[in-house]
Amino acid sequence: MQPTKLWTRDFVIVFAVNFFLALVFYMLIVVIGAHAMQEYGSSLSQAGLVAGIFVIGTLLGRLIIGQFVDALGRKKTMVIGMIAFTIASGLYFLSDSIATLIAVRFVHGLALGVSSTAAGTAVAHIIPRDRRAEGISYYSLSTTLSAAIGPFLGVWLLQHTNFNWIFAACVAVATLGLLAAMWAQVPEGASHAGLRGFQFSLANLVEARAIPISVVTFLYGLCYASVLAFINGYAVELNLVTAASFFFIVYSAVVLLSRPLTGRLLDRKGSNTVVFPSCLFLALGLVVLANVQTGMGLLVAAVLIGIGFGNLQSALYAVAVKVVAPQRMGLATSTFYISMDASLGFGPYLLGLAISEIGYRSLYGSMAALAVLGMPVFYVLHGRHVARLRARDALAASAKPE
Repeated sequence: MQPTKLWTRDFVIVFAVNFFLALVFYMLIVVIGAHAMQEYGSSLSQAGLVAGIFVIGTLLGRLIIGQFVDALGRKKTMVIGMIAFTIASGLYFLSDSIATLIAVRFVHGLALGVSSTAAGTAVAHIIPRDRRAEGISYYSLSTTLSAAIGPFLGVWLLQHTNFNWIFAACVAVATLGLLAAMWAQVPEGASHAGLRGFQFSLANLVEARAIPISVVTFLYGLCYASVLAFINGYAVELNLVTAASFFFIVYSAVVLLSRPLTGRLLDRKGSNTVVFPSCLFLALGLVVLANVQTGMGLLVAAVLIGIGFGNLQSALYAVAVKVVAPQRMGLATSTFYISMDASLGFGPYLLGLAISEIGYRSLYGSMAALAVLGMPVFYVLHGRHVARLRARDALAASAKPE
């Protein structure tokens, strides 16, 4: 039988790979715009392009690599992605214009898309099937930790050193990720051996069974994008900048504490028991945010949104890989992250247009309504099938030879 131990050597190693990947991303995202303006005199729109082009590269990387993860091999794909990511981290030293910086950001995003998709696929095969949701909840904490540490580290380095030291730190962190990837032992199985190479067709670019849950992911990603992109501007308007500086620290702490519990609950009771309450917590947090007057209110919103979106993200990812055959997990992972990247990457532009028309408070009220609307969408696309899918999985587990 497949072992039920979760925190195995290889799970920890792939956890570390994803942590190092995300740490580099978050270290740079908070300083790269300032780098573009200070070093090359770019405009605000150009600085925004420097930040945003990374997401486009990531999307393209995920779109292409989904079918390669199993065709080429999970570990091999992860190592190749990490080599590319490490090299791309060093290309910032060679940038000498805003055009080359944009090109470097695109290539770096492409490498992240490949690496993180491969790591996510690898860990889905390392985690025991009967603890998959719990394992994914723990694995997702690697991104949560990097989201809490990365921005702080990037800003601290900018205040005490210069951009070259930041880029050097990114190369060092990426190298650690590469070494970890090379050390991992990832189960390949016989499933990938007969697969052909790259084929440019819709069926080989996205996993059809993961599209419904990816639609739901996109909707809730928009809700979180409104917080991620505009909470600081909203805090300035409310004169709550000090409290806002603790917003994501509180958010990350809540996610760290709650995800292990919700992961186990999802495995034992099914996704409906986690997704629907999380949607309500997210909606409530956005309502509090839309009406906030004090710093304490802002932090209460952080707690509620952490319980809500923080657990939705891992729960929806667990669903995406649970509904497909093992040999299609690479494409399922890619499809899920494409929808998440699209909402977090392009959402701020669309939501920014909305803010100019209706203001911050109305935006967050609208996002709360979207969080509620997402509940029947989830039910129609997946929730009504949960009992049947759990019965299928139970039958498959009982039929599996000892």
